[in-house]
Amino acid sequence: MSETTTKTLQYRFDGPEDAPVLILGPSLGTTWHMWDRQIPELAGTWRVFRYDLPGHGGAPAQPADSVAELGDRLIATLDGLGVQRFGYAGCSIGGAIGADLALRHPHRVASLALVAASPRFGTADEFRQRGVIVRTNGMDPMARSAPEHWFTASYAAAQPAIVEWAVQMVRTTDPGCYIAACEALAAFDIRAELGRIGAPTLALVGAEDRVTGPGDARTLVAGIPGAGLAVVPGASHLAPVEQPAAVTDLLVRHFSTAWQAVLDSSTGHVAMPALPAVPAPLVPLSPPVPAEAPPAAVEPAAESPDPYELGMKIRREVLGDAHVDAETAGADAFGTDFQDLTTRYAWGEVWSRAGLDRRTRAAVALAALTSGGHLDDLAAHTRAALRAGLTPDEIKEVLIQTGVYCGVPQASAAFRVAGAVVREETTPRG
Repeated sequence: MSETTTKTLQYRFDGPEDAPVLILGPSLGTTWHMWDRQIPELAGTWRVFRYDLPGHGGAPAQPADSVAELGDRLIATLDGLGVQRFGYAGCSIGGAIGADLALRHPHRVASLALVAASPRFGTADEFRQRGVIVRTNGMDPMARSAPEHWFTASYAAAQPAIVEWAVQMVRTTDPGCYIAACEALAAFDIRAELGRIGAPTLALVGAEDRVTGPGDARTLVAGIPGAGLAVVPGASHLAPVEQPAAVTDLLVRHFSTAWQAVLDSSTGHVAMPALPAVPAPLVPLSPPVPAEAPPAAVEPAAESPDPYELGMKIRREVLGDAHVDAETAGADAFGTDFQDLTTRYAWGEVWSRAGLDRRTRAAVALAALTSGGHLDDLAAHTRAALRAGLTPDEIKEVLIQTGVYCGVPQASAAFRVAGAVVREETTPRG
């Protein structure tokens, strides 16, 4: 057993040095210790590789704001260790990383287990709201709410030491890295790409998971050709912690069967001891959905691309899906053209320019809306400013300086509107 830190990822190995490599990826807010109870059995057959997300478990606080970047860091770490082919099991964001690798590095992922995972984790608004809470209040609200999201109520009541371990694990996570990981999950969406995952895949989920539940797992199974589904009774989001024996048995069964043929045929020399099949609550599947052939490429009619698509993407990222959906749905035939113009011009051409970052543009928008007395729009843009990374103190300073130049009445009204939004957005839920 060894433990070390690389430039990008903190990791450890368990198991025989000459065994095939099996990677275990963590959930957001956890460390590699969430897999401790799987190690005794898995390390008897595999060279188990566990890693920590940036800023988790004492790992270097080097934020990564996309799942692809986290995957790139993992691949760079494995390259440095000479690991080319591997099996992969990941929980939550760890599962997202595994799915990303299966899509972008299919020749390296021999077999895949997606635990408490989803092709699209909730909504972007939900994760950006988490960022606002952490930026304003630190990690304590996330730490205090972790047990109710991760464990069933009966398990939490019976295992106070595990609950305290979970709270402390989240509390010691670097806030900047946690916020960046939330941004990564906010942008993650592979629903349209599931059919391209070719690795033998198992979707594993706790029956009582309220974060990424059985419905999310079934979406994975419906989209990934030949994927299997396992629902673990009496478990919530951290099923490997709450039901360690059941999860271990499922992983052993999956990786000792689906992966074996792949390794033998692709490497010609990696031999894995045959293991007995372990009974597990696998859910029968309907026939796999064949992947559709990609549509033929069509040359754009215009020389410059239409900025509408980019504009809608930025508009949703800045203002949130709920706000944009309400504005566009409320537009009748008379106002639809104006909504399209706003999306193309304000968002697709101005907000997309490289000259200012998004935080600065959010501050400029607050000042301009305050000066013009546009209080309805100011509320939406205050919320957007918080999610773009401005703190309540920075928003206050923007309004104070704007008041010097545009007048006290405008600034006073702006403080009332923005203050209400700040209180609402920065108050921990639950």
